[in-house]
Amino acid sequence: MSSSPPAASVEVSFPAGSPAKADASAAASSARARWTAGANVFEYGAAANPKMAPIPVLVHPPALHESGPTRVIPFDINDTLDIDTQCTSPNLMASFVRVVEGESIATAAVATSQAFYVIRGSGETSSAEHGVVRWGAGDLFVVPVTPGALTHKCTSADSHGGAALYWVHDGPLMDYLGVVPAAPKFAPTLFERERMLAEVREIAHAAPAGGERNRLGVLLGNKACDQTKTLTHVLWSLLNSIPANDVQRPHRHNSVALDLAVAAKPGVYTLMGKEIDDKGEIIDPIRCDWIPGGVFVTPPGWWHSHHNESDEVAWVLPMQDAGLYTHQRTLDIRFVDDELALHRAGRIRGSAFAVTCKQYTEMVDLGAQVPHEKVEGMKRVWSREEVKGEGGGMRRVASYQRVGSAEKIADEE
Repeated sequence: MSSSPPAASVEVSFPAGSPAKADASAAASSARARWTAGANVFEYGAAANPKMAPIPVLVHPPALHESGPTRVIPFDINDTLDIDTQCTSPNLMASFVRVVEGESIATAAVATSQAFYVIRGSGETSSAEHGVVRWGAGDLFVVPVTPGALTHKCTSADSHGGAALYWVHDGPLMDYLGVVPAAPKFAPTLFERERMLAEVREIAHAAPAGGERNRLGVLLGNKACDQTKTLTHVLWSLLNSIPANDVQRPHRHNSVALDLAVAAKPGVYTLMGKEIDDKGEIIDPIRCDWIPGGVFVTPPGWWHSHHNESDEVAWVLPMQDAGLYTHQRTLDIRFVDDELALHRAGRIRGSAFAVTCKQYTEMVDLGAQVPHEKVEGMKRVWSREEVKGEGGGMRRVASYQRVGSAEKIADEE
């Protein structure tokens, strides 16, 4: 039986100088030019720390929300930061919302997280997605991605003719990434004033023997963010109090803080600066006085200390994008006295992350590669233990742990 001849291959070529060949070459050149047009190449040493617009110390004063019509009062400094869209920090937008008694206003944001702290007044917030939440002064509530608007109504106000809300959301982060949130990451959550204050009182009563706690505050955590213990997966907040005639020594963190002075008498202020001296004092600090109902910006990485020279407790509520930083293990919060102790011991650390260099190197010595295969419903863990008997030493122990349980299921060397 004869076989069919192989199919002939046909090679198409253009005569030299033909219009078709010239057109194909021009198209290829144009496409390559488009791909390479956006490419920059920099010398590493000159560009590793690019010069960027700094985040300034600025104040959004309470007078803005104490009078006038119902409106949103944005704390927009995008021009200062060389950012095209509205923002107070690269990732966050802060505003006051003033609602005259008996009136309402709608707000909307393309954001994964929105937080509202009630500075003054009572009322309710409603939306098609989340229903109605009723609030009063000192309450805080957060909502996840909300395609529609939130409508805020003031039902009563003790002063200034209306309610005031402190509103913070991560819309600028969405703008920077060019994305729209796809799904909610947590449920709408209300933090009631009385519960927060009760927790602070409980901490005060549990002060260590021999003295009072210098920091009396509560981190506000969401059950959906069990690992980071933060307000949402992006936002972080703390209700912090400073005792009368007291100082909270300097600390620093990589997130920007948008601090609301909740309550303060004259003589309460924050000092901020880039460097500290060998006594832990801030070098050439900027002083920012607390004005109740006002917001001030604390730049990322700056050392800052809080001072209360009045005879009453002062309260502050910072809002940060530290939920995101905590998830990335890059928040790196440091307290000055810890750092001074390290320096006196001749040590400079690179990160305040919980895994120490010693723990890491010991595990590497024992072979700390990923130890075993994933199993559905189980978490892989590994540790080290002493080998008893002849030879001694240490060995690596790999095991499984049921998710949500402390029980080890299986061990293997």
